[in-house]
Amino acid sequence: QAQLVESGGGLVQPGGSLRLSCAISGVTAQGYVIGWFRQAPGKEREGIACISKTDGSPYYPDSMRGRFTISRDNGKNTANLQMNSLKFEDTAVYYCAVDVGRYFCSAIGFHPLEFDYWGQGTQVTVSS
Repeated sequence: QAQLVESGGGLVQPGGSLRLSCAISGVTAQGYVIGWFRQAPGKEREGIACISKTDGSPYYPDSMRGRFTISRDNGKNTANLQMNSLKFEDTAVYYCAVDVGRYFCSAIGFHPLEFDYWGQGTQVTVSS
């Protein structure tokens, strides 16, 4: 059974940084993509970044470019999200997810409904 576990969330002041990690196990597909999403109360789930497990090529929606960096370590079977210059509006539950139907990330496939496996989420709260 596939399992994804996020870690690294917490309380941070505006302007601060956090690094989230996603541990992946039980995914038997050779190639897939890993996405990071977030969801604030009362709002839709929003894509942040995506990365190919095969070659590590990333994708960022235009609205997310600049403050977020996604990476992966195939040896450890993990994916990370570095978040810098955090703002109040970044407060949300952050999720990692896997889409086994794609080898590479693109705007066409970067939607929550396309992803097959999800972690439980980790809370990020930006507050002074």
